[in-house]
Amino acid sequence: MINKAILVGRLGQDPELKYTPGGDAVCNISVATSRWKKSGEPPETTWHRVVCWSKLAENVAEYCRAGSTVYIEGRLKYNKYETEKGTGLSVDIVADVVQFLDKKSDV
Repeated sequence: MINKAILVGRLGQDPELKYTPGGDAVCNISVATSRWKKSGEPPETTWHRVVCWSKLAENVAEYCRAGSTVYIEGRLKYNKYETEKGTGLSVDIVADVVQFLDKKSDV
């Protein structure tokens, strides 16, 4: 079985870096990708929640900002949750690779 996600997109906001009680770095980013439709129509934008861990998390928090373009490889992680309206499901991408695609002067 293969569980792999690959994205190229832009960050919608600055990265959010936190540390677990055990001292592990975790960084959450929101990445927008666009799918172009027919000529003249606006693109369809999809937002993805991406989670980075450890040194990768610290690097993303240091070198990325809202609007940064990134290449991401990772795996899909499904999270089940309960609300007063019932059960829900969310999907995160747990990043293994994040490449910064902007020139240094763009960030």
